[in-house]
Amino acid sequence: MVPIGAILAKKRQREQQEQEQTSAGSPRSRSARRCAETRRFVNPVSVTSMLIVQLTGVGITAATQQPAFAVAGMLLGLILLFGIKIAQQWERAIVLRLGRFKTLAGPGPFLIIPIVDEVSHLVDQRQRVTDVTAESALTKDTVPVNVDAIVFWTVWDARKSVLEVQDYGYAVSLSAQTALREAIGRHVLADMITEREQLGRQLQAILDEKTNPWGITVNSVEIRDVKIPEDLEDAMSRQAQAERERQARIILGTAETEIAERFVKAGEEYVGKPVALHLRAMNMLYEAIKEKGSMVIVPSSAVETMGLGGMSGIAALKQQSVTGNEPSRESR
Repeated sequence: MVPIGAILAKKRQREQQEQEQTSAGSPRSRSARRCAETRRFVNPVSVTSMLIVQLTGVGITAATQQPAFAVAGMLLGLILLFGIKIAQQWERAIVLRLGRFKTLAGPGPFLIIPIVDEVSHLVDQRQRVTDVTAESALTKDTVPVNVDAIVFWTVWDARKSVLEVQDYGYAVSLSAQTALREAIGRHVLADMITEREQLGRQLQAILDEKTNPWGITVNSVEIRDVKIPEDLEDAMSRQAQAERERQARIILGTAETEIAERFVKAGEEYVGKPVALHLRAMNMLYEAIKEKGSMVIVPSSAVETMGLGGMSGIAALKQQSVTGNEPSRESR
C-alpha cells in the first residue's frame, strides 16, 4: 500500500507547481515580489539609521568610557531597523497588531512597533496582467479549441484583497480560467472567431462580479488567440474555398444573363430599321480600321448587305486620313 503521507506530499507538490506556473509571471515580476518581501522587514533607510545610531553610541562610549551608551545605541538601532518601513508610491502596506488589522499605511515612510506590529503584505495597486489559457475546451457546437486570453485587473481596496482571500493573484487567475471555459461552452466556434470583443466583454463582466468582493476590479479581457485542430482547420479551409468558387460561378452566370438581356434589348431597337443597322455596321467597321496600319478582312456578303457605296466612302475616307499628312510621290 502507498503511504498516505506520500500521496499528500505529491498532491501538495503538484498544487505548488500549478500555482507557480499560473502566478509566477516573468522573471522581472518574480524579482519584484522578492524585493517586496524583503522590504516588509528591512529597507535601506532602516539599515542606515541603525548603523548611524549604533556608531554614535559606540563613539559616545569611547569618549565617556560608559558602555551604557553603546548598549542603548544597539537597542535603539534594532528598533529603528525593524520599526522604519517604506512603501512605494504604488503600494499599500497592511499593518497587523498582535494578529489583528490595525491600519493601511503608505505610500512613503511610516513607523511600526517591532514585535507588536507586523507588515503582513505590501499590495501593488498598479494595473496587472494575467495570462490565461483554456486548453481542449468544448464550444457550444462541440469543437475542441485552445483559447489564450489576457486579463487586466487592479486592486482598488488593499484591505479586502488581503483579508478576504488568501492569494488574490492566484484566485484571479483561476477565476479567469474557469470563466473562460464557461464562456467557451456558451458560444459556437464561428462566434468566438468573429466576435472576440464581445466575448471579452462578457468575460470581464463575469470576472468583475466575482472579484469585486475581494477589492479587485477587472478592467478588460482580451482574447489573444483561438486555436482549433489542424484537421478541422483544413476542412474549414476547403469549405471556405468551395463557398468562394460557388459565389464566383453565381456572379459569372448573373453577368452572362444580364449581358444577354441587354443584347436582346439592343437587337429590338434595330428590328425593322435596316438603315440604322447598316450605319451601326459601318461605324463598327470604321472603328476597326481607323488605327494606322490595321487591316480588316470583311466577307463579300457583309459588304453587299451594307452597300458598296458606303464601303467605298469609308475606304476613301480612310485613304485620305492616311495620306493627308504625307507628301505625294510626285512632289518627291
